[in-house]
Amino acid sequence: MSTIRVGSAPDSWGVWFPDDPQQTPHTRFLDEVAAAGYRWIELGPYGYLPTDPQQLTDELAARDLKLSAGTVFEHLHQDDSWGAVWSQIEDVAKLTAAVGGTHVVVIPEMWRHPATGEVLEDRNLTPEQWRKKAGGMNELGKAMFEKYGVRAQYHPHADSHVDTEENVYRFLDGTDPEFVNLCLDTGHISYCGGDNLAIIAKHPDRIGYLHLKQVDPEVRAKVEAEDLPFGEAVRLGAMTEPPRGIPDMPPLLEAVEQLGIDVFAIVEQDMYPCPADAPLPIAQRTRTYLGSCGIPAVRFV
Repeated sequence: MSTIRVGSAPDSWGVWFPDDPQQTPHTRFLDEVAAAGYRWIELGPYGYLPTDPQQLTDELAARDLKLSAGTVFEHLHQDDSWGAVWSQIEDVAKLTAAVGGTHVVVIPEMWRHPATGEVLEDRNLTPEQWRKKAGGMNELGKAMFEKYGVRAQYHPHADSHVDTEENVYRFLDGTDPEFVNLCLDTGHISYCGGDNLAIIAKHPDRIGYLHLKQVDPEVRAKVEAEDLPFGEAVRLGAMTEPPRGIPDMPPLLEAVEQLGIDVFAIVEQDMYPCPADAPLPIAQRTRTYLGSCGIPAVRFV
């Protein structure tokens, strides 16, 4: 019997950075995510939530919250990147494990700046860069599991080198399922023109974690036509609350249920920046909607 453990994340409260005056303070996020009926959360950007394990443990316990995962970015295709990436991942993995989390979601850094659209590097990797990225992730996944007991879940992302369905398959083909699996972000896959159900069907054994989000098809069409950067797309409302967008959630959740796995499904709705009062009602409606999809495996505890 599958269990799909649904939670939420700082991202759904408009949090993209460790410290930003436009963002909701972490105490308000914790209060509101608990009030919305979720029990599982992610760390968000390292430094947004307290980095002292005891303080974080106490703040989570006070609200009956638990941690599913930390999150970190990587640029392993670049020369001499291992030390810098491992330093960040080690901080996140150590804190995650200390407060009971079991996963680290690893996201590829973007090839253009999300806010300004400035092109930072070529949008396509060379074969050698692909080998470095895949090999580096194998090493990172092995190191974080052996040292901290947390599993690497790789998150394809818009405006990154692991974005389209084709590139997701290429990444999975080059990585070791013992130490690296997939955080299937349903919104980013759809945003990049991919088919979530096809990925689940082709690589059912690599689905290790989920981020649940939907994309507004009209905004996505504008992004594609004008080649807009991801940050601008978000400000235009590219990521929308279900059931207003794609992919359709009930068949996706049903496909995951049929895998027979115990998996986290963290709700993420990119909306940086956003009014402080916007996230809570969206989170409440989303929880109600997901609970109404008729999928027995969906749990909020």
